[in-house]
Amino acid sequence: MTAQQLADRLADVLAPVLGPVAVEDLRALTGGASRVTWAFDAVIGSEARRSLILRTGPLEELYASMELEAHAQRVAGKSGAPVPNVLIADNSPAALGNPYLICDLIEGETVVRRIERQLDDAGRARLLSQCAQALGAIHRADPGTGTLSADDQLSACRAQLDALPDTTAPFEWALRKLAANRPAPAPIQLVHGDFRMGNLMVSGAGDLAAVLDWELVHLGDGVEDLAWFCLRAWRFGAPPERAAGGLGDVDSLLTAYAQATGIQVDPGRFDWWLLLGTLRWGIICRYQAQRHLSGQTRSVELATIGRRVSETEWDLLRLLDGVRP
Repeated sequence: MTAQQLADRLADVLAPVLGPVAVEDLRALTGGASRVTWAFDAVIGSEARRSLILRTGPLEELYASMELEAHAQRVAGKSGAPVPNVLIADNSPAALGNPYLICDLIEGETVVRRIERQLDDAGRARLLSQCAQALGAIHRADPGTGTLSADDQLSACRAQLDALPDTTAPFEWALRKLAANRPAPAPIQLVHGDFRMGNLMVSGAGDLAAVLDWELVHLGDGVEDLAWFCLRAWRFGAPPERAAGGLGDVDSLLTAYAQATGIQVDPGRFDWWLLLGTLRWGIICRYQAQRHLSGQTRSVELATIGRRVSETEWDLLRLLDGVRP
């Protein structure tokens, strides 16, 4: 549909929530690997203007539905996590051509290079502490009795890799080590699933404004989020001593998390999840490459992500050798 047709349909979708509105300044922000994001203004009456975000995307098994994303954000927000206020979400494609979620716009920056330029050492330490506090709030949220996935993440990685046309030796070695050294079961928590720089909105003052992009939310072990935040891919070129999101060292993150939650994370458990997270990222890279190569979704972005499989193989080899990359 055209942008004007989408704007007209958005006005109809919002009417039950906001009353009669006009949609203005509709613009696409990103065409990401899984969701497309739009910004627009809802004009209510003659003067009131509300800046909103629309996220759309097809239903896929790999991702939580739009309604589950909305549910997760709401329960995390009640627990104290900084999240956008969700107005409406619907898994049906009837209204807008795809499932959708509409929330308030949060002002700030997500581009890591720009965030890095506005932070000094003290600012990075403060933001790292705020990230730990946000994760603590997410992990203590009550997920309710919905249909969030509680799949075993190691088994999910095995299944996802088996569904692809090929595998690699480092992937298989990592799977064997993970299976042989699985930690004891942990209490079930809400897990964001993709908590990292790039998915965090940072204010102009350098503070954490919102946790975004909840399409990988599920139930599991909260240490998964802590380790994912520390993957080499998510420090965007920062040195190893700033392995925690490019903001600080891993020990500082775990200390801040313990202060926020009272939970001391076992280093061995963290390292197990760091290995699994690195493997999972490698499988995601290979999966996105396959979407492009198969012709399912021809995309330069997906092809570029696919080229990063070799990076994760190198990181897995180092982790298997006992070295955090």
